Amino acid sequence: MKIFWRLVFWAAVIVFGVWLWTVFFPAPEKVIRHRLAKLAEDVSFTSDQGSLSRIAGGESVSGYFSTNIEINLSVPGHEQVTFASRAEITQAALGAREKLKSLSVKFPDVNVTVAPDKQSAVADVTMDAAVSGERDAIVQEMNISFQKTKDGWLISRLQTVRPLR
Repeated sequence: MKIFWRLVFWAAVIVFGVWLWTVFFPAPEKVIRHRLAKLAEDVSFTSDQGSLSRIAGGESVSGYFSTNIEINLSVPGHEQVTFASRAEITQAALGAREKLKSLSVKFPDVNVTVAPDKQSAVADVTMDAAVSGERDAIVQEMNISFQKTKDGWLISRLQTVRPLR
């Protein structure tokens, strides 16, 4: 009986150790999914937010991107937008907060593929955005490339995926 309890104790210690390891050193896929969820949260805003809160949210958006960024957004019914720097991203985020009453962005479907060297990754994402004043939601597939840096996983390229016709 003594051996049984020792085995149970050591099994519990091993399970706890594995769980602790995954908490402190999560898989890159999990980290990227979490970053995308936070990005969607920071991009989104409502009409009842204060102006200081809206500005802070707009300023924080550029922190998800690397300094040499390449963004190509082509959403049906809207003009194509291209960004090449963090400053342009910040200006666009602040401009959207001034122009729109509210914006809700979600990434409900995220598929992450990490490169074998664990220094880069590609996420195929479905973006679901609801803009105030527009009847229909914007649903768009995107391809997002990430680079691992000293600051964590940063977006280095983002482009919309054109649907097959």
